Parts: sequence; structure tokens; C-alpha cells
Amino acid sequence: MMKKSISASKASLVLFLCQMISALDVPLDSKLLEELSQPPTITQQSPKDYIVDPRENIVIQCEAKGKPPPSFSWTRNGTHFDIDKDAQVTMKPNSGTLVINIMNGGKAEAYEGVYQCTARNERGAAISNNIIIRPSRSPLWTKEKLEPNQVREGDSLVLHCRPPVGLPPPIIFWMDNAFQRLPQSERVSQGLNGDLYFSNVQPEDTREDYICYARFNHTQTIQQKQPISVKVFSTKPVTERQPILLTPTGSTSTKVELRGNVLLLECIAAGLPTPVIRWIKEGGELPANRTFFENFKKTLKIIDVSEADSGNYKCIARNILGSAHHVISVTVKAAPYWITAPRNLVLSPGEDGTLICRANGNPKPNISWLANGVPIAIAPEDPSRKVDGDTIIFSHVQERSSAVYQCNASNEYGYLLANAFVNVLAEPPRILTPANKLYQVIADSPALLDCAYFGSPKPEIEWFKGVKGSILRGDEYVFHDNGTLEIPVAQKDSTGTYTCVARNELGKIQNEVRLEVKDPTMIIKQPEYKVIQRYGQVSFECIIKHDFTLLPTVIWLKDNDELPDDERFLVGKDNLTIMNVTDKDDGTYTCIVNTTLDSVSASAVLTVVARPNPPFDLELTGQLERSVELSWIPGDENNSPITNFVIEYEDGLHEPGVWHYQTEVPGTQTTVQLKLSPYVNYSFRVIAVNEIGRSQPSEPSEQYLTKSANPDENPSNVQGIGSEPDNLVITWESLKGFQSNGPGLQYKVSWRQKDVDDEWTSVIVANVSKYIVSGTPTFVPYEIKVQALNDLGYAPEPSEVIGHSGEDLPMVAPGNVQVHVINSTLAKVHWDPVPLKSVRGHLQGYKVYYWKVQSLSRRSRRHVEKKILTFRGNKTFGMLPGLEPFSSYKLNVRVVNGKGEGPASPDKVFKTPEGVPSSPSFLKITNPTLDSLTLEWGSPTHPNGVLTSYILKFQPINNTHELGPLVEIRIPANESSLILKNLNYSTRYKFYFNAQTSVGSGSQITEEAVTIMDEVQPLYPRIRNVTTAAAETYANISWEYEGPDHANFYVEYGVAGSKEDWKKEIVNGSRSFFVLKGLTPGTAYKVRVGAEGLSGFRSSEDVFETGPAMASRQVDIATQGWFIGLMCAVALLILILLIVCFIRRNKGGKYPVKEKEDAHADPEIQPMKEDDGTFGEYSDAEDHKPLKKGSRTPSDRTVKKEDSDDSLVDYGEGVNGQFNEDGSFIGQYSGKKEKEPAEGNESSEAPSPVNAMNSFV
Repeated sequence: MMKKSISASKASLVLFLCQMISALDVPLDSKLLEELSQPPTITQQSPKDYIVDPRENIVIQCEAKGKPPPSFSWTRNGTHFDIDKDAQVTMKPNSGTLVINIMNGGKAEAYEGVYQCTARNERGAAISNNIIIRPSRSPLWTKEKLEPNQVREGDSLVLHCRPPVGLPPPIIFWMDNAFQRLPQSERVSQGLNGDLYFSNVQPEDTREDYICYARFNHTQTIQQKQPISVKVFSTKPVTERQPILLTPTGSTSTKVELRGNVLLLECIAAGLPTPVIRWIKEGGELPANRTFFENFKKTLKIIDVSEADSGNYKCIARNILGSAHHVISVTVKAAPYWITAPRNLVLSPGEDGTLICRANGNPKPNISWLANGVPIAIAPEDPSRKVDGDTIIFSHVQERSSAVYQCNASNEYGYLLANAFVNVLAEPPRILTPANKLYQVIADSPALLDCAYFGSPKPEIEWFKGVKGSILRGDEYVFHDNGTLEIPVAQKDSTGTYTCVARNELGKIQNEVRLEVKDPTMIIKQPEYKVIQRYGQVSFECIIKHDFTLLPTVIWLKDNDELPDDERFLVGKDNLTIMNVTDKDDGTYTCIVNTTLDSVSASAVLTVVARPNPPFDLELTGQLERSVELSWIPGDENNSPITNFVIEYEDGLHEPGVWHYQTEVPGTQTTVQLKLSPYVNYSFRVIAVNEIGRSQPSEPSEQYLTKSANPDENPSNVQGIGSEPDNLVITWESLKGFQSNGPGLQYKVSWRQKDVDDEWTSVIVANVSKYIVSGTPTFVPYEIKVQALNDLGYAPEPSEVIGHSGEDLPMVAPGNVQVHVINSTLAKVHWDPVPLKSVRGHLQGYKVYYWKVQSLSRRSRRHVEKKILTFRGNKTFGMLPGLEPFSSYKLNVRVVNGKGEGPASPDKVFKTPEGVPSSPSFLKITNPTLDSLTLEWGSPTHPNGVLTSYILKFQPINNTHELGPLVEIRIPANESSLILKNLNYSTRYKFYFNAQTSVGSGSQITEEAVTIMDEVQPLYPRIRNVTTAAAETYANISWEYEGPDHANFYVEYGVAGSKEDWKKEIVNGSRSFFVLKGLTPGTAYKVRVGAEGLSGFRSSEDVFETGPAMASRQVDIATQGWFIGLMCAVALLILILLIVCFIRRNKGGKYPVKEKEDAHADPEIQPMKEDDGTFGEYSDAEDHKPLKKGSRTPSDRTVKKEDSDDSLVDYGEGVNGQFNEDGSFIGQYSGKKEKEPAEGNESSEAPSPVNAMNSFV
């Protein structure tokens, strides 16, 4: 298309009008067709050469159109054919088609001839081609007497068909009496003329039913020739012959073919052996893509031939004895064919035009013109036309110049006939586009507004925006010759009404159309490439954005086709989900969004991956005594490349059914050379591996039994270790079945004492893995070797190993034990090593037993728990961590070998110095008045020395929780209460309280209290005695509250020593307890309790530590019935023991009840944690009691961090903790408990059921 120019040429006008009204090219508007005159146009006619079935009616087609509708007439053999005079001939209504009634008595032969149809109206006459009518013929075979063919073996033979001449020619084929086609080959084949050619005959060619059939398609009949008999007689020897051509004969021939037809060239040769045919074109190449070989290369076929295919074609027949050839000279002629066929002209009065008729052919065709079916030379004169060879020139035409012109191009091979009319019209402008037509387009896309028009002369077209807008001009518009206005890039502001105006010298007309510009449809979230494993689930997203006035439809395609009809495919609003993906789901998925104006799409590929299919067709080749080659064919890799193949083997002789790893190879390799062992019945299988996983194993290969041989190797891991002081146990790892290399596997065991000039002692044992030598000295070295043998001989000489006879307990204790106390919790112990001979075994190290005798601050004794540290190797010192300050200890040292421990060294006594005390056990603040408070406290649970004093610090707190000046008071150690006076009334105070020894201050405890406002003592809110019971991941917080009812409590907590904000938990109701959950095991936490709405009142801070992480258990033993029953029995037994102890103590009179109640727990002894074998803090037996109110030690025996900064956990390594070479701790604590003789006020109490339960679990 081009821009509309201001002045259009007359040629453009003619072309446009031609396109507008030509019935053959562009359909006319139906309303316009009713009003415009048009000369006739032939629209349908029968073929030029029309062969009809003589048994059916003859229908000769001739259809035409024009305005007014044309009338029809016929000529037959050049003269008028009066159909009214022939009762057998009728013409269809409103048509020129003739129907000749043959089925009701007519004879087809009577209507043979050349027919031509003429369609005529007031504007001219169009004529059809000359239609030659010929009835088809299928004559019978002529009678002939066929003599039998007797042929010598190896000779050539031609069986002639010679079918009767039919119309059209029949199709020939050869069959036998059973109606089976005779087989054809390079030796026996049918020629183009229908004859059957034998290049050489064989005895199997003897038969009596060679029958030629001729099929006449038009009449649907088959004619049969009489059977031909062939008898082949043999002569010895059969003479071989070089090729000779059976057809065509001679050395050269000629062939003429018409352009566009199929060229068929044939060469069939005789000879023995059967010749092979080859084709060449002399001086050129056979045309590519158009050349085909048929009939076993005996026929050369070239389709759609042209003049360029003319030339000499040579066929060459060749066998081992020689060759023969034939040259066919091909000439390609051409019936006339169009170069430029004449086209209809629609002209206005006074305009010019031309009709051009150009054709080519070989020989060159003759061009002749007719006007309305009459040779132009004798047609009525028209001064506006001039004939110039193949062109008619029209000048200043008038309406009377309208006519139909025929161009005839002919040569000896055929003719071409074309009708083209000249229609001279004078019409005012008409606009064919409907008024107020609505056009909708997408923004940024072209908008094409139609103004289909007609007029003669050709109207000029102008466009306006709006009814009274200015004429549209400029580069933003394109004006097409057919009246269409194009807006190349329509925008939102392009919306509106557009007016088209058409005018010529006969009138003017206008039309309005409307344009709406819509937002484009977009896929804002496109489907993405997915890789999914087989049987998984996958989703593709397709989220769209569209103009709100358009209704989109979303369609999903798979591989550009509809989705499978499968319930696994779920189409949602914005996605496609495929459930239970299978291999067949692999492909490209496309989301197509359609509206009435636009369509967008996005695609994504789904790749379904899976483990590979197992390999198959395993084959063993190259079998040797020690190797074999295994090959296989890989299975489908299922879209994930195979990375490697794993080869496994089965020993059907020794371990049938058990598969062992043999080797693996890269995924590109499908063969492998495998090393084999003797005396193994091998089967192999292969497993393919890709990124998804391993395939199923392949089917096993065939079995391959290797020959027996001497063992190649000796047993491994030979050891000599005595189990008793007087024996030597020799052990080894037996050879596997396939390592035996033959039947009768045994072992030769040999030994002799090392460094003694002894001979080897040997014994042959069966296929076992141990032999015991008795009567040996204690712990002496032996040289040992074990050699494998079977029925065929011995393995290579084995290597020697050193073993030892059995150990005995050490005889000597370490001497010169010394203890150096480093600080209040750490000591270093030294000792002299024992002589190695006295060890009587492998020296494993030394064990240090130590235990606390008593606390120096409280002259009391408790049952003693001994602790053990083991120091590996020949160490002579070690560190004792985790000691209690201001205590008396004893220790001894023992040497350890593989048999056990030696005698203990004499007990060594040492004392630890004082340390800082623990925090006071409690701090109570009572009796608030206007200016005083009463403080009461308990002494530290672990004084760790002699208390020298207490330090009290306090400071006021205002309403904004700001702290005032700090006041410090020192209190004598023997005091347990204090009245603070001269305080401010109605003031909150915060107190810090701790104890001191000569070493320094211990951990402090805090509390808050408020003085009263007046003498009438109200009930002030108070939260006191905050206690915690911690486990691994939770802690139970409880407290006491004094104050108004209906207080709403909250608990604040955080990691001790951290600057992070306090975490807050609200307590439901007015409960005085709360469980903190989600804590970290082994972590120290700070906690405080507050009341909502009470001026932010909070308790003092408390610190607790969660227990260490415990190994998870499959079953909660505490919920098992048998366990509950057992615990009940244990509880009952403990109760009985407590009653017995109580009675015995009362009888002795040694422990008054009051003294027992007032006795404080001895903090000096702290047991090892039994649950996980790590070392924690220690307590005496009273620590096992159930928690008292206000106790800071939870039931799981975790202890607050401030109670001890010197835990054994900092030194040891769990159960197997030891000291390293520098003396650091590597030992472990034993769980043994020993009772010392009763001294002083020693008492013993049973552990609580809670701890008994923990110990049991």
C-alpha cells in the first residue's frame, strides 16, 4: 500500500476500478451489483478434452455471470447447436450447462464433437474453450493362439501383453490364476508398454499362468489376456552373458515431451548375472528434487519438465562381463502458457486503457483477438480501439465501447483462450462502508478506518476528524488508494468520530465512523520454565492485565494443541496445575489470552525428569581367567543425563543372592573391562545413575565361572592379644568367599616369642578367625603371622605382626604423691611413675581418686562421693578442677593397664582456701512504716569460708523508675535482721544485699519495698519470694503477692548479662505461677514479676539456668504403666526407710528434732550430673530433696550461674574428659559413692522420689 497522492494517474484509477468490480478477483458489494451493469464472465466450464462414460448422461458445463444476467448458446463442430430440436438435450435453468440424456435411449457416440458455449448480454459476449466430447472405450482382446514359451536357463524372455487400444489407455498389470500379482525384481519387471521382461530366466520361472490384465478406469472394467505358458529347461553349465538392451532397441532413440508433464525414460537389459541400470545426462546433471528412479532403476522419472531438461540421457546396463548403453535424445516442447493474461477493464467515459495478451510456447504461439466471440477483423468497428499484435489500445472510450474481448494463443500442441471485458461506466460516488461503523483497536497498534467507495470517474477521498473538523494531513496518517485511513500508532487521544468524503465530477457523498482505543492486554506474570520429578506437582502462572471493557478468555495449550482430557490438569483463574506429573506431560505449555481486539501468549517448557530406566542387553565378551569385558545398552535417561553406571556382581558359588559393588564408569561409557578373582561364579548387573537417583538394576548377565588358583592374599587385621595372663589369642579377618580362589580354604597360624631364639610354631586350622595359644608367660611380645591356603596351594608369604600374651593387674602403686593447691577450686597433683615391669600390661594411664572430707566452715561430714580423673599415657601430673572452697580433701593415685587398676597410693590430705560466698539464701522486707522498714535475711547456702560481714546497699526509686543516691551499710556477720530508719514516707526503695568473706563479696540478692503514706497502714502491693524451677526448655515461675485483689500479673525475662530488652508475658487471671516456654537449654536467664496498674510495681530480679539438652527419647517413659507402678513401689520403699531412720535417731537421742529442722544443707559436696555424663555443680544429699518454697535450685539439679563460676564443665570433655599433655583435664568422674565413718553431726537422708526417678531414667 502507498500514501494517497494529490493527483492519481489514470493507470492507478483503472487498476483500482478493475479490482473493485472484477468478479474473478474482488467480490462486489451485493447492493452495488444490483445497480451496475457488467459484461458476461465465464465462471465454470468443462475441460477441453472431456472423456465421458458412454453409459451415463453427458453434462457439459458452462456457467457465467453479468449484469443483466447473460443468455447462453452453443455451437457444435463450428455450427450453431439448436438444442430445442434434440429431445435428448436440455439446458439447466439460469445456466448454460447442457445435459445430454444417454440413460434414456441416447447414444454417446452420436454426440461426439467439439462444443463451445457463448454467454451474452447487452454489454458483450464471452465464449468458452472448445470442449471435445469423446466417449471412453474398453474393447476386448483379439483372439490369438499363444504358443508355449520354451526357454533355456539364463536366456532373456519378453512376454508381450499388447492390450486393445482404449480411451483412455488402460492400466496394465500381470497376475496368476489365483489373482495374485506376479513378483517383480531387478531380474523380472514390467515395461512401460505393459510387456513383462526377464533379464534371464530361472527354473522357478516355469509356470502356465502368466496373465496380462488391462483395467479401463472410466468404465470400471478389467480385460484379461489368455494365459501364457513358460517352460525353462536347464543346460549345464549355464552360460553367463554380458548385457544387451531389450528396450529400447538400437543405440539411440528420441523422445518428445511437453513442458510441465512427467518425463518417463526406460531401459531394460538382458544378461547373466542380472545387469544393474545407471542413468546419466550427457553434459549436465540430473535435476535435483525432480528426479526419481522407479522399477528397480530401470525407469527414469523427471517431474514438471521444462525446456532446460532437453538433452541426451544415457542409460548404462552393466554386469561383471561388460556393459551396454543407449542414448535417448529428449526434446521438450511447450503448449502455449500465459506470460500476461488479459484482465478486465472498468473505465470511465473519455478514459484510456489497454488489454495485453502475452503467451509463450514451443513453437512460439500465434496470438489472435476476438470481440464478443467474433474475430476482431470482422467485428463491428470501434474508433476507440486499436489492435497492435498482442495489445489492444483504447482511447477516449464511450459507454458503447463496452464489450468482451477474447485472446487466443495457439500452436501445434494446444491453445489458450481468455475472456476480458471492457466496461465503460459513469457513476456518482458511492461509499460502501456502513454508516457509524465502530472500530476498536488496541493502543500503540495501527487503526485502519475503511471508506470503501465506488464511482466512475474515480472519486477523490478526504478524511476529517469530527463532523466539522479540519482535513487530516501529515505524517501521522496514511491514506490508502482504496479509501482506508490508517493511523499507524493509535493513542488514547485518537478516540473519536472520523468523516470520509468521496467526490467526483458527478457528485459528492460522506460517511462517519467511530474509533475507540483500548488498553492492551498484557501477561504481567508469565509461566516459567519448570523441571519437575515424575509424580510431582507443578503449576504455571499466567496473570493478566486488560482493558476493563474487554472480556478476556484464557486458553492453555500443550505443544500447540489442546490440553489432554485428563482430570490431573487443573485450570485455575491465573494458573495451570498438573497433578501427579508423568513423562507424557513433558512439553511446551502456552497461555493464550484472547479478547475481541488482541491476543497475547506466553510459553514455558516443562521438563519431566526421573531416575533413568535400567540398562539392558548385558553381554560378556573376551572371557579370560582374570578379566572379562561387560557391555550394555543404556535405558532412557528421562531428561536427566546419566552421570555414571554402577556395576555390581553376584557370587553364585559363595554368596548367592548377595550383590556387591564392583566398579563404576562415566555415563558416556557402555563397556568396561572387569578384573576377576579365581573360583567365583560371576553374574553382573548395571545400575544407571543421574541427578535424580539410581535406576532399578538391570537384568543379570549370564554367569561366568572363573578357574581355581592359589590364594592371592592373606587374612587382614591379624592381632595377638591375651585374654588371660597365661594365653595368647590370635585373631584375624577371614577371607571372603571370592578371595579363597579355590576350594578347601584353611589358614596356617605361626607364632614365636620375640627377642628369644625360638623356632616358629605353626598349626593349620579350618576356615575360622581365631586361635588360642595356652601356657604363655604373662605379657610378653610374640611374632605372629597367618597364611591362607587352599587345595591348590599357599598364598604369598604373610607379613609378621607383634602381639602380646595376656595382661595381669599392676603390682605397684605410684609414689611420692604431692598436691599443690592453685586456688580455692583448683589443685595440681604430682606423682612418680611406676616401673614398667610392674605394670604387667599395656600402660593406659593413671587414675586419681579424690573426695571431700569436710567443709572447714561447718564441721560436719556427709556421705562421700569419690570422683575419678583418668590421665592417659605415662603422665605424672594432672589438674583437679571443680573443688569447693574452704574444704578438706583426700586423694590417691593408681596405675591402670588393660587388665585393670593397680593398688592405690597412700591417701593424701589437702585443703582449699576460702572463696567468695554465694548470695544470701533470702531477703525479706517487713513492717513498713512512715520512715522505716525491717529487713530479714538468711545466711548463704555456700559460705565458702568464714563470713566477715554483710553489705546492704539501697536507693530510692521515683515514679519514673529513676534511681536516687545509693547508700551502703556494713552489717556484722552474726546478724540476721535490721531495722532501717529515717526513710522517706511513701517512697519505693531498691535493696542490694550480699555477704563477704576475707576473699571478697559474693553474689547479691535484690528486693524492693515501699514506706507507708500515713499511720493508717494500708495494704500495699508486694511481690516477694520469686522462685524458679527450670528444665531444658521451660521454667515454672512462682511468687507470693500481698496487696489488693484482682491484680493482673506479668512476667518479664531475658538472658542474664544481656543488654537486650526484657520480654514480657501476661499471666491469665490472678494466678501466682506461670510457665515460661521456648527457652534455650543450658542458658542463664533473669526474671522478675510485676502487677499491671500498680504504678509499675515489680519484684526483685531472680536468676536461673535451664538444664542441658537431653537426648530425645522415642517413648515418654513417664507415661508407661509399668514405670508408674515401679515408681509407686520405690516411693513406698523410701517412705518406709524414712520412718525407720526417724525411729532410730529418736532412740539414739543424738539428734533433737529442733536441731534437725534448723540444720542447713551442707553445700560442700556437689555430685556429677548423671543424665549426660558431663560435670556440673555439686550438692550433698539434701540437694536431692524436693524443692522447698523459695529455693533457687530447680528439681533437675540445675544451679544458678552465680553459685559457682568454676564448674567442671569448663575443664572436662563429657564422660571421657581427660587432661592433655599440658595437664589440662581429660579425666572422668566415677559415679561410685563411699561412706566415710560417722563423725560429728553426720546425718544421712534418702534421695527424693523425683531425683530417684531422674536417676533411673
